[in-house]
Amino acid sequence: MRFDNKKEQEKVLKMVENYFIKKNKSKQWKKGKDWIHYSGSCFSEKEYIAAVQTLLDEWLILGEKGRKFESEFAKELGCKYGIMTNSGSSANLLMLAAYTFGEKRWPKGSKVITPVSGFATTIAPIIQLGFEPIFIDVELDTMNIDLDKLENYLIFERKSLPSHNWSKAIMLAHVLGNPPDMKRLMSLVEQYDLVFLEDCCDALGTTYKNKKLGSFGKVSTCSFFPAHHMTCGEGGFVATNDKNIYDKLRSLRDWGRGCSCAGKAESVSTKGACGKRFDNWLPEMKDLVVDHKYIFNNIGFNLKPIEMQAAIAAVQLNKLPEFHLKRKNRYKILKKIFEPYNTYFKVIEATENADVSWFAFAVIIKNNTQFDRAEFIDYFEKSKIQTRSYFAGNILHQPGYNYLTKKSRNKVKNYPNANKILRDAFFLGVSPVITSEQLDYIREVLDKFMTEIGEKNV
Repeated sequence: MRFDNKKEQEKVLKMVENYFIKKNKSKQWKKGKDWIHYSGSCFSEKEYIAAVQTLLDEWLILGEKGRKFESEFAKELGCKYGIMTNSGSSANLLMLAAYTFGEKRWPKGSKVITPVSGFATTIAPIIQLGFEPIFIDVELDTMNIDLDKLENYLIFERKSLPSHNWSKAIMLAHVLGNPPDMKRLMSLVEQYDLVFLEDCCDALGTTYKNKKLGSFGKVSTCSFFPAHHMTCGEGGFVATNDKNIYDKLRSLRDWGRGCSCAGKAESVSTKGACGKRFDNWLPEMKDLVVDHKYIFNNIGFNLKPIEMQAAIAAVQLNKLPEFHLKRKNRYKILKKIFEPYNTYFKVIEATENADVSWFAFAVIIKNNTQFDRAEFIDYFEKSKIQTRSYFAGNILHQPGYNYLTKKSRNKVKNYPNANKILRDAFFLGVSPVITSEQLDYIREVLDKFMTEIGEKNV
């Protein structure tokens, strides 16, 4: 009997569909016994079907599904071109690596301005690629870069340093989905001839004056880690409107390869997808016919995702409008929950003119309260409610980065707001995985904590 591949695949996919429908229906949450996770994957059976389909098709590396997703997702960041990567961290590395080669490459030691408070992989590529980070403190209202301090530094730099030693770029992440004052920031970028590298890993779906975050930077990035707005387990994205930079990014991601046929079905043919796979590709050996698949224009990396990730991401992309609405809704509810206690907590609110799809609900414990962050977090975690600190806080306190304090301008005391965030900031989740029942429980636990604190101090 002849094996009917299509029919057998349909059977397998139907079994996958039924399994996950039943599994999702059986999920229950018990107050005080099960965790309220601050985030997590919002998968239905559709993501799993898409993933299994790629395995059944036996195309494992990034292929046609990946290329289609790259074309579609670039628009989510307001850009023409984009490449998918294996993580958001890799996306940040590639974004900056695009400026390490070519005629206009930045020399080693070039300065890149960045907030001193944030996640490590916004800062690490600056150091990994041989550039010098210039740290700026943040403001407490939004935890974004302090634009007054940024402008003061740029004025100082222009007055005190030779032009070859001026900063080349500013690289920052929009804090938990919320941007700084983009009008003022972009004015400074233009005035001081900076390249803006825009980390949108927490900010997918946010707009500033109806303009998408991701479209402000010369290059922008996004992450598909499970905590973020959409996920495929791991994964990331780099986007740009500059075709030359796009070509660099694609090459750097794929070992530095010159060929752009990879992932296309025609690439395995003799001619390749470009129609001239075998040709005179080596400038120094013009009489030699070689395979373009093994021509390396750059010293690159291998930061590609696999086709399964792209297939899952394509399903998640269709769910983004719903995810954005739910994140905004959960933020509003949590804000109301904390409002009675604004004497003790400073809630991070949206920047004027920003419509924020929140990554999380951030709070800073005010000075001179009857409790500290450790006490608050311990109470919530024991109540099975996940909390998170605001990432690294002041990065210069972190063991891997503390050596940078040997430079006088990097003394940790120079960044009082980042130090405050390190001590007193935390966030709760606004992910679609959080239910209304769980939000009610968060209110209950907060009220109970504040009552007990009040009783202790009577």
